[in-house]
Amino acid sequence: MAKKSAELPAIATAGDVARMAKVSQSAVSRAFTPGASVAPDTRKRILEAAEAVGYQPDMIARSLMSGRSNIVGVGVGNIVNPFLSATLDLLTIKLAEVGLRLLLFSTDDSSITQVPAREVLQYRLDAMVLLASALSDELAGHCARARVPVILYNRQAQAGAPVSSVSGDNITGGRSLAAFLCASGHSRFAFISGIAASLASQQRGSSFGAYVSEQGHAPPIVECGFHTYEGAAAAARQLLLRADRPDAIFCANDMMALAAIDVARSEFGLAVGRDISIVGFDDIAMARWPSFSLTTYAQSTARLVEETVAIIQSVRGGAEPIQTIIPGTLVVRNSARTPKVASWT
Repeated sequence: MAKKSAELPAIATAGDVARMAKVSQSAVSRAFTPGASVAPDTRKRILEAAEAVGYQPDMIARSLMSGRSNIVGVGVGNIVNPFLSATLDLLTIKLAEVGLRLLLFSTDDSSITQVPAREVLQYRLDAMVLLASALSDELAGHCARARVPVILYNRQAQAGAPVSSVSGDNITGGRSLAAFLCASGHSRFAFISGIAASLASQQRGSSFGAYVSEQGHAPPIVECGFHTYEGAAAAARQLLLRADRPDAIFCANDMMALAAIDVARSEFGLAVGRDISIVGFDDIAMARWPSFSLTTYAQSTARLVEETVAIIQSVRGGAEPIQTIIPGTLVVRNSARTPKVASWT
């Protein structure tokens, strides 16, 4: 005869915790709700009782009662980009600090258009953060009808779009890098762009080109690097094979700048920082490695993420869309010639 299987232990409830801690069930609920009012001694007693009985709050039941899931969807393309992976790490931590959880929707490396819009909204998201380069009309429409706030990260919203955005200062960054390179004596410029749909890349490139033209130089030669190492390497080869080879290259992000440095050194034997200047945008960790020592326009991931979380909390509460631009800083290293004058802006 087969042995009778052992009975599974009953799942601990809030009532069990309340009885052990000698408090009400509502006090137990408040103790597990970030920001809720409960006396420190009472919270400590409740948490100790919960630990003793093995209690965990039922987040599904809580979301059904409150009408909120406490889940923030994040759509991301090109997750291998160190700037985005660092953002995801920090965003996960900062959301958890305010009682929210992150649900990742990974797409192809160029846009958010491959995320199934209806699937996204099956999760009753409190908000959707897009780290990819483009927002599809289908996803935007579904989110609007379902009243799921959308926050664009690291790029600005188009005029009139009913979405929030947190962005670095792309225009100031592009002009700052152009001013630096012009003051360093360069005269032949190139820009390795991201994908065509990226407004951030457009702003960085157009402001860079505008400053160069204002100084009387020919407009930068433009090649597309698709925001990837491989794409930028191919773009750099095309630029460096030209008879009128540029003596300064601005890449729309650091990952592409690292690719351009590798190609210039290993395939063309150029001394980066002397024979040619190469600059980027973001200031990822690899930009600081001595082997690259990349001059770049630094964005503060910490400030961008903190502002994103603050916006999520505001729009969850019914606030109108918020657009924020976070200033950056020019960081000078060895991948570009340094101007002889002390000030060049």
